[in-house]
Amino acid sequence: MAGEILASVSGMTLTGTPALLRGYRSYLVYAEVYPGIVPSPRDSVDGLLYEDLTLRAWKRLDRFEGEMYERQEVEVELESGRIQTALTYVVRPGFRHRISDSPWSLDEFLSCGKGIFEDEYQGFAALSDSPAGEKGLNRPRRGCR
Repeated sequence: MAGEILASVSGMTLTGTPALLRGYRSYLVYAEVYPGIVPSPRDSVDGLLYEDLTLRAWKRLDRFEGEMYERQEVEVELESGRIQTALTYVVRPGFRHRISDSPWSLDEFLSCGKGIFEDEYQGFAALSDSPAGEKGLNRPRRGCR
């Protein structure tokens, strides 16, 4: 998760440590700019390990990620080679049909998808006291193609 978004969602400012998650792959969700991580034995996902999140932060992240994702305990490899237990959000089996076969790119997301995500992702509404409504649904897809 991009640092600014994590800070906004969790209510915490955290510094991530580069980490590699083996046995998974990050793909675009159909018609969206954000990813879903799914098991893929021969692949891996580069990411950041954030430590010391509070229980309140985890509860906010769970609401933000919604029913499509489940928090799972995984092992990641740090740049030092050390293996660390971590938690990540993986697409639930019942939602895997929503995952495309297009790899997701953090660089592309940061350059042109982040604004769309912040405008349209329903998880932000799940964190507020206002009704979630239909934010982002059935709108034409805009982007920088």
